Amino acid sequence: MLKDILSISGHSGLFKFVAQSSKSIIVESLETHKKMPVYFSSKVSALEDIAIYTEDEEVPLAQIFEKIYKMENKGKTSVSAKSTNDDIKEYFEDILPAYDKDRVYVSDMKKVLNWYNILWEQKMLNFEEEKPAEEKQEVETPKKTTKTKAEKTDSENKEKNVKKTEKKTTKKKNE
Repeated sequence: MLKDILSISGHSGLFKFVAQSSKSIIVESLETHKKMPVYFSSKVSALEDIAIYTEDEEVPLAQIFEKIYKMENKGKTSVSAKSTNDDIKEYFEDILPAYDKDRVYVSDMKKVLNWYNILWEQKMLNFEEEKPAEEKQEVETPKKTTKTKAEKTDSENKEKNVKKTEKKTTKKKNE
């Protein structure tokens, strides 16, 4: 879901990776659909590599988005990035109660909410579609092959031919 979705410092919004050239990468804005080059001197972060600090561990951004998605019944966030800092902190605490209050700033929370809403508007949040595919891969086992009557007859005939040749070779050896 978050593969090839980028955040670029100095630019608002999210971008999709399109191509790479020798001096830059080409990205497309998810909101305006305009393409632009981004040079290697810019700070570019892939959303799949971003995580939020908690008191115990780091939680990947995809899990945060999934929690918001479930909490909002597959809709946009009820709190926007323009809400008061206290409202944003309270909302974020509902999503991730153990977030590290010393290292996760309100500006980070605003980005997460903004990014979630952008992805939601672009219909890029598809948590139901990803899980069944993963479960299918885990559950799939090799199927037993069953032979048709023709295949059974062919294999039986081959076995008979092998036995006949074995008998002939043993007779010759005994003589």
